[in-house]
Amino acid sequence: MLDHLKSRDHGTPLRASSVEVTVEIDGNEVTVPKGTSVMRAAVDAGIQVPKLCATDSIEPFGSCRLCLVEIEGRKGYPASCTTPAEHGMRVRTQTPKLQELRKSVMELYISDHPLDCLTCSANGDCELQNMAGVTGLRAVRYGFQGANHLDGQKDESNPYFTYDPSKCIVCSRCVRACEETQGTFALTISGRGFAARVSPGQDQPFMASECVSCGACVQACPTATLQEKSVIALGQPEHHTLTTCAYCGVGCSFRAEMKGSEVVRMVPWKDGKANEGHSCVKGRFAWGYATHKDRITRPMVRKSIDDPWREVGWEEAIAHAASEFRRIQSQHGREAIGGITSSRCTNEETYLVQKLVRAAFGSNNVDTCARVCHSPTGYGLGQAFGTSAGTQTFKSVEQADVIMVIGANPAAAHPVFASRMKKRLRQGARLIVVDPRQIDLVKAPHVRAEYHLQLRPGTNVAVISALAHVLVTEGLCAEDYVAERCDQPSYRAWKEFVARAENSPEAMQAVCGVPAATLRQAARLYATGNAEGRVGTRRPNAAIYYGLGVTEHAQGSTMVMGIANLAMCTGNVGREGVGVNPLRGQNNVQGACDMGSFPHELPGYRHVCDSTVRAQFEAAWNVELSPEPGLRIPNMLDAALSGSFKGLYCEGEDIVQSDPNTQHVAEAMRAMECVVVQDLFLNETAQYAHVFLPGSSFLEKDGTFTNAERRIARVRKVMPPLAGHADWEITQMLSNALGYPMHYRHPGEIMAEIAALTPTFAGVNYEKLERHGSLQWPCNDDTDALGTPIMHVGKFVRGKGRFLITKYVASDEKPTARHPLLLTTGRILSQYNVGAQTRRTPNNLWHDEDRLEIHPHDAQDRGIREGDWVGVQSRAGETVLRATVTERIQPGVVYTTFHFPESGANVITTDSSDWATNCPEYKVTAVQVMPVAQPSAWQQSYARFHARQQSLLQAGTRADAPVASE
Repeated sequence: MLDHLKSRDHGTPLRASSVEVTVEIDGNEVTVPKGTSVMRAAVDAGIQVPKLCATDSIEPFGSCRLCLVEIEGRKGYPASCTTPAEHGMRVRTQTPKLQELRKSVMELYISDHPLDCLTCSANGDCELQNMAGVTGLRAVRYGFQGANHLDGQKDESNPYFTYDPSKCIVCSRCVRACEETQGTFALTISGRGFAARVSPGQDQPFMASECVSCGACVQACPTATLQEKSVIALGQPEHHTLTTCAYCGVGCSFRAEMKGSEVVRMVPWKDGKANEGHSCVKGRFAWGYATHKDRITRPMVRKSIDDPWREVGWEEAIAHAASEFRRIQSQHGREAIGGITSSRCTNEETYLVQKLVRAAFGSNNVDTCARVCHSPTGYGLGQAFGTSAGTQTFKSVEQADVIMVIGANPAAAHPVFASRMKKRLRQGARLIVVDPRQIDLVKAPHVRAEYHLQLRPGTNVAVISALAHVLVTEGLCAEDYVAERCDQPSYRAWKEFVARAENSPEAMQAVCGVPAATLRQAARLYATGNAEGRVGTRRPNAAIYYGLGVTEHAQGSTMVMGIANLAMCTGNVGREGVGVNPLRGQNNVQGACDMGSFPHELPGYRHVCDSTVRAQFEAAWNVELSPEPGLRIPNMLDAALSGSFKGLYCEGEDIVQSDPNTQHVAEAMRAMECVVVQDLFLNETAQYAHVFLPGSSFLEKDGTFTNAERRIARVRKVMPPLAGHADWEITQMLSNALGYPMHYRHPGEIMAEIAALTPTFAGVNYEKLERHGSLQWPCNDDTDALGTPIMHVGKFVRGKGRFLITKYVASDEKPTARHPLLLTTGRILSQYNVGAQTRRTPNNLWHDEDRLEIHPHDAQDRGIREGDWVGVQSRAGETVLRATVTERIQPGVVYTTFHFPESGANVITTDSSDWATNCPEYKVTAVQVMPVAQPSAWQQSYARFHARQQSLLQAGTRADAPVASE
């Protein structure tokens, strides 16, 4: 067995301070920081002390009694994991007495443990087994007479891991991991003495408890008590490959542990800078979609979406797609086709798609899913700071004194970061939540928001203006910081604007629904660390984290600029523990933007109309580029319906399910003459495709992802592509077929080209990524080896920070007599985005349908009870969902998720969008909700259409069958 697989835990308690002490351990002198445990000091001296309850991921506990040592001048045998090293201390870790004590302790453990080591699923990966060998235990004197735990009933309720109490040694590592690492507090030790046992919740099965299946307990368990079911089924892995998770924007690093080319388990990598050994249910366990039976692994073509699919070879599929695109351009002009890049694909693959559109299609008609999520982040932060990205590392939150979470639900959408944030909150940081819904952070275990600004949907800018008004009128701005770092004319204009009475908390209370007193206290807390507004000798570190509840509004860009104003005026940009931090939704949405996926920008956020920049790309690409910005996704759809846009290459995005006003999107897709979809599954968009090119999952490719903290991390191929090609190879084949040559042999060559043409990526290469693990852009000659962890240190990218006027403008989506409620949307922990991946895993056991949350008062007024089917109608359309009656949502507001296509959440969202970027206003839709007895007309039509498409798929001819010529 390889060393790195011998144990799921490899460490010891960590060091503590900067003051050093020197100790002698087994005759070896070692100098360590004061507060370092004796066990850790021993490790530094090259000495391993036996242990079971200790691990470097949680605080020392001292319960197993294996790590006993002798300390000269002290009585007894203290536990080395909980004993701090002191200067001059002389320690012995190996003596006959210690050997006798440890052997006796191990004998007691084994006497109450099944003797199935040869057949145990953890054989070769069990610390108890290892320690028995270390202590020299070869026989057990006590047998199994009398009381024991060997008949403990297994808990198989969780789909991903099993709990076998007969193998539990009550070391509490799982309990402590749940508390300290995850912050859920779902596990406890019930009973005392011999009756002690690990208990989820109140002696519940794991699936009935508050366990979120992050895997921290499984990772911490030193025996087979908590064990992955995949390991039980497949046996212990024999090698591993480091890679990066393909779910949310946290970008967790994982060891894909393998047998041959088969994944046995995904284990969070403790040296991963984004996650530091933690994970969530999606990244840890929900990777089975990669080999799901629904995967399409052969290319398919058809003339019309009403025709059966026909399986063909790669050469024919690529040639057909290229021929159709050339035909459309010859008939309708160069601008008649375009492409959509994917936030699920690698940087290298996304770069190639935008290059294909610009160089081979000859236009700038390229866009990405960031259009419908974080495009206001790019615009707003670019205007204020000069760059389109967050300012901090995730680790920076550990230095925050005040945390403001706006329009985000980290526990559901970014759970690994949420755990890090909750740990800081348990240490004393203070929390402000701005959200129309009572998210988990408002009342999480051992964490409670000091202020919950439960605003009405669509009034974000009113809230941010009211907070700014308090800072300006009460003299709470950091004037020295602003004078040194910010543009003074814009600051003066902004101060004059926000000081107006119309922006006061008392005026905005009627608009946003948040009491004026609460707004004032929250503003003071953010600026000074206390609700009274007392400015101390040191201003607190205050950090803002925000999500789609900020950007997906008609004033999304305005709100981002308002957040930037708030951070600048309090001096909270440019150091640890502060900043403006967008929580990106998909794994590579930051990278997709970086790579030039917007129709007006080349890679690195440089405008296509800049002739100097364009000349650099023209020289490198050997082609003349258009200086005119291309079509955004909404423009493409409108142009398709008007007849001027005829062809689309869509890699890895499902716009029919994810974009607003589903019926409008579907009609636009139906109007096109050639839609080429490149994806893993025959998703909603692929139902309207004429060519389907089977894509590859993150396990089947090499490349890089860029997470929400600008961290570039390697994605490594752990198994061959099921369809034969990685996505970058497919794009390259299409480009060559269109007559524009691409001849890359490896994604590393693509990254070399990106670095040569993109100043912020100039220092990025695969060799450096292999050496350092990850890099954060900007990464060039002006930065250190790891890039730029904290942005805007000393000065902003644009020079002086710029304040912008953020006048509140009411959304067009207002409650009316016909549509009196406001619908807002969000995500849930177990599902991801449109659900294409997670719906094809056991994650469905937690959440198998989208539900409509409604307040008890609104439910009672309409005669709605828990579980009833209700019709949700907006000016765009109508759908039917099952109701959940809950006080998490406020009266007048309803809420749903959007993970299941048959739910039709985006059938009812409208075409209202952000003024600057066209980001849809998903978070504010005026609706009526009433009990119904049958699905909506759209859902009935959807069912018929899908049944028809499924029959066309099944009726299609095989690649080796004779096909009539067209």
